[in-house]
Amino acid sequence: MADGGPSRSSGASPLEIEIVRHSELWDSIEVSGDALSRAALAAFAASSAAPDAPCEVTLVLTDDDEMRELNRTWRGKDSSTNVLSFPVGEPVGEAHGEPSPLGDIVLAGEAVIEEAKVKGIPAADHAAHLVVHGMLHLLGFDHERDADAERMESFETKVLAGLGIADPYAGDALPVAAEMMS
Repeated sequence: MADGGPSRSSGASPLEIEIVRHSELWDSIEVSGDALSRAALAAFAASSAAPDAPCEVTLVLTDDDEMRELNRTWRGKDSSTNVLSFPVGEPVGEAHGEPSPLGDIVLAGEAVIEEAKVKGIPAADHAAHLVVHGMLHLLGFDHERDADAERMESFETKVLAGLGIADPYAGDALPVAAEMMS
């Protein structure tokens, strides 16, 4: 997507995905909108927490500056992070025959590039992992307690394996720092 505008996934799906690019930096990350959409859909489809009704999610591809502002505004942390999830709360679309919005997943391009380099993995794989992680937050998963973190990591690993992406936690010294905003 060269124009920076939104794109929609194609085909009938229980999850509609809109991708919005807020940074041209994402043009240098070799990951397609289709790959990011597949990651979101895989997490959604694999989770028993996913609603039965059609839903929609927005993936926002941004840079560290915007991510820092979002993190400062919503979490009181004056730093960037790799991914933030913003759940919508109450479903509103079903009553009007529209998909219910789940929320937004925001990824910071510089963090994706740097973390992938440190891990020695393709940036596309790391971006897909962050999308899966963010989607699970929208579906109610968290990693506040050790048992919840282990459950979430195990679920992520299974979803990513289904996408052909290696276990991101095998020998990992750089955990995903996603946070969910309520």
